[in-house]
Amino acid sequence: MSAVSPPCSWPPVLLGLTRLMRLAYHGGDLTQTMRDLVERIQRDPKDAAALLDLSTIHLLCGRRDLGLACQAQALAVEQVYHQPAAIHSPDGLRVLMFATAGDFMDNMPIDLLLEDSDVAVDVLFIGPGLPPPSRIPDHDVAIVGIAESDANRTTLDALTPFLTTWPRPVLNLPERILRLGRETLWQLLGDLPGVCIPPTVRVTRDALATLATEQRSLDALAPGGTFPIIVRPVGSHAGTGLEKLDAPDAIAPYLASQDVDVFYLSNFIDYRNPDGQFRKYRLAFIDGRPYACHVAIADHWMLHYLNAGMTESAEKRANEAEIFARFDDTFALRHEEAMKAMSDRIGLGYYVVDCGETPDGRLLIFEAGTVMLVHAIDAVPPFAYKLPQMRKVFGAFRHMLDAARAPR
Repeated sequence: MSAVSPPCSWPPVLLGLTRLMRLAYHGGDLTQTMRDLVERIQRDPKDAAALLDLSTIHLLCGRRDLGLACQAQALAVEQVYHQPAAIHSPDGLRVLMFATAGDFMDNMPIDLLLEDSDVAVDVLFIGPGLPPPSRIPDHDVAIVGIAESDANRTTLDALTPFLTTWPRPVLNLPERILRLGRETLWQLLGDLPGVCIPPTVRVTRDALATLATEQRSLDALAPGGTFPIIVRPVGSHAGTGLEKLDAPDAIAPYLASQDVDVFYLSNFIDYRNPDGQFRKYRLAFIDGRPYACHVAIADHWMLHYLNAGMTESAEKRANEAEIFARFDDTFALRHEEAMKAMSDRIGLGYYVVDCGETPDGRLLIFEAGTVMLVHAIDAVPPFAYKLPQMRKVFGAFRHMLDAARAPR
């Protein structure tokens, strides 16, 4: 990779994820935006920014194959894209984020974290099939935005030697991102006092099937494993293919419903609170400090913010607002030592954890990553109480970037 280049009219400017997601979430006219982008591409087939924005719209609308095809067209033309700062100030920052081809699970949605800020972002795409960039925009600090995954491991490994001599400070080093895999995270954190993270192992379809016929014990696959177990396809997200299996006779029907060959297996931990509700916390860790981003509340264990009925329940929203208001003196205080030890082990400036609490008061870790959605897109009303909390998160993220900036 070459040395940084001075600012100029390049790189091409994006509409960006924040603007397009707001349209998608709040009933805006994405169709007209898409028409406008298609017209731009018809006038200039090498309008890389239009192609990449069109890719984002397809991905937001669930058209993954079309989205990735448009993205590939864009990256064949250009590998660097610019997202301008919303606010111009003499102390503004310019950040370079390393990204890779893929969908929303592959790259940090950094512009959502920098909404309404004085930080401009240049996104540099790297990875298989992409040549080393011929030039790189000048920047104050760089951050690796590529998610841990099987598909991205080669890219993260290859990026490591380049960053040892990078001319600007770099946050979220790739070798530390790789610690966040489901099967490695429990090995990293499993012995920490106050932390509960059940062993998570990869199993093949055939190995899982042997449990159904009791030809192999569960403990032989997962140390200390007991039913019920949680099973999900490797690489799945948002509950796709995720099920709780209460006994060996549930395995065969589950396998019949799945067309993949490798799964994650772990113990089920009942994290129901005394009031009978499950609460799943999404926390952003910024320079080691936790910030609550949302709390999903429901009477079922397979819990995500979108399936928790938060929009429909004023009582749940009031509970979430109270948790935000008292977070530092309650949840964060109860788990202060566990969370500090966890951040020390993980060693990232920014990462996100989905977690809960066990009945015996330990911090229950579901997963950790650097690309999980943290945003202020929710409708106002009824989620006005989230805006001050998210401004706190965004302010901490911006402060982290500024603190890392090298003196010029």
